[in-house]
Amino acid sequence: MKVTFLGAAREVTGSCYLLEHGGRAFLVDHGLFQGGSDAYRKNRAALAFDSRSIEFVLLTHAHIDHSGMLPRLVALGFRGPVYATSATCDLLEVMLPDAAFVQEREAERKHGRRGGVPLYTVAQAYASLEQLKPVDYDRTVDLEGGLRFRFRDAGHILGAAILELWASEGGRARKIVFSGDIGQAARPVVKDPTQIEDADALIVESTYGNRLHKTLQATEDELVDVITQTLGRGRGNVVIPAFAVGRTQEILHVLADLARRGRIGKGLQVYVDSPMATKATEVTLRHRELIDDETRSLIAWGGDGRNHALRVHFTESVEESRRLNSVHHGAIIISASGMCDAGRIRHHLRYNLPRPGSAIVFTGFQAAGTLGRKLVDGAKEVRLFGEEVPVRARIATIGGLSAHADQAGLLAWLRGFKKAPERAFVVHGEASVALGFADLVRKELGWAVDVPGPGDTAEL
Repeated sequence: MKVTFLGAAREVTGSCYLLEHGGRAFLVDHGLFQGGSDAYRKNRAALAFDSRSIEFVLLTHAHIDHSGMLPRLVALGFRGPVYATSATCDLLEVMLPDAAFVQEREAERKHGRRGGVPLYTVAQAYASLEQLKPVDYDRTVDLEGGLRFRFRDAGHILGAAILELWASEGGRARKIVFSGDIGQAARPVVKDPTQIEDADALIVESTYGNRLHKTLQATEDELVDVITQTLGRGRGNVVIPAFAVGRTQEILHVLADLARRGRIGKGLQVYVDSPMATKATEVTLRHRELIDDETRSLIAWGGDGRNHALRVHFTESVEESRRLNSVHHGAIIISASGMCDAGRIRHHLRYNLPRPGSAIVFTGFQAAGTLGRKLVDGAKEVRLFGEEVPVRARIATIGGLSAHADQAGLLAWLRGFKKAPERAFVVHGEASVALGFADLVRKELGWAVDVPGPGDTAEL
């Protein structure tokens, strides 16, 4: 079997791996490149193959950097099934049309200039949903040509999967494992990552392969400090850019838990200003079999009519969203996108960044070139809606809520293999991080590790 690393190779976004076996071609993931002025060009060039030749897609999870090119693949002639977990399929019904809407809006904004054509339309996104094929966790699926696969819980977001893939040739089966995005153990909402014990070849992510997350206790303490210091003074809001899927639900979990324990006072007003986050939360509640016991307990507490410690408001219309611009203090506003490159969060930043009494809290990875990364890196002013906006608000980064395993978590997961894979490939990390993590794996585990670049191929 041959694999070509088409995306997330020495960078974080654009996950896509082309596999060829016995004259057949298929993909593992097909995500959008995000962040930076080069993302549009890379997305346009991403389909360096005949879409009609692809027989099927194995999708690890719903995040757009793993799934967001599926509508374009379909629009250009792909007619095969897209296998994913049931929860992932449900989330894609929300996420892909939303991604297409953003594409169309960006194309309108750039009309008449280079880049004024969307990668795909909302109609094409809906059409691509017809090709989704849900598969339960832990169920082995046999395909033609000596191929079979199984999804295991990755503990990352709802429905996220580790992919186990077997390819048989000449009477021998070889096992290839794709980690997808590995979650951090003992984190809110989803269950812990499944431990895989064997593989002939392994493709593993490295998003946070160069750092350690704070403990959940330290993370809570930091969040309590930001909330109480900001809202206690009565001079601003707490604005949290958050991915609509996964991160928003985790933040709501933590806030509810802090409120239940009396750590952030009573009467807290939380606004979730993202229609997609609202729908993703509804999907999460439909899949309670996939969430942990503590989250089920919090849901029951939140549904008690006697609870007045926390009030969560889900805004729907543009008018409801705009009304939040007149809320000058006392609110926690959670809005997408998580990297601040699109969506309603940009409006909340426009109104809150200039306010010294407000705080902007980042809880997730910010890719190079994104607005979120510029703010985290200390920008004194940023450009929003054609004007320069001064950054006077407090900028806080709370990494302990990451849905990705940190360096220690990744190493712990790798140590669970009973023997070293013959070959391991480190992907889904910025170049310096992926290279550094590969060196660490060689040193700590003694494995043979490669760090492929874009377009590199390997025989497995």
